[in-house]
Amino acid sequence: MWGNMPTIVVRYVHWVERWNRRIGRVAMYLLFALMAVMLWGAFARTAWHPQVWTDEMGQFLLAGYFMLGGAYALQMDSAVRMDVFYSAWSPRTKALVDAVTIFALLFYLGVLLWGGVESTVYALEYGERKSGLWRPYMAPVKIVMCIGITMMLLQCTAFLARDIARLRGQEI
Repeated sequence: MWGNMPTIVVRYVHWVERWNRRIGRVAMYLLFALMAVMLWGAFARTAWHPQVWTDEMGQFLLAGYFMLGGAYALQMDSAVRMDVFYSAWSPRTKALVDAVTIFALLFYLGVLLWGGVESTVYALEYGERKSGLWRPYMAPVKIVMCIGITMMLLQCTAFLARDIARLRGQEI
């Protein structure tokens, strides 16, 4: 309709989706690590004495699973969507609505990333630790969270490029 999308935009979309797919597929295996840690914790509680690290490590693994898998879940269209009218719309109308509403998500993720980076810098600068007996460093989990938020931001911009292409009568 208005010409083809620039090659760099198409390459960007493919690059973002390829990396989010790879990282998301690897992140899926964190669920098995989480199960192993929780199983070990349950076994240790009944067999001898509780391990102080298993609950917090489980929380960290779950955060990594959730944050690193978020962009992949978006890409696979696994996110929950309120679908009252959306399913009846044409692909072009869906693309228009998605292209407009994605800015709210981009704003939210941008603010979240800003806070995450500030919190990560603080954790690195002061050696922040979680309170409790084990006292693990907080920086690693905060870094993973910032990576996950960045991946979601990139995926949302790739969605925006796809929606603009669809509005122009082209598929990426």
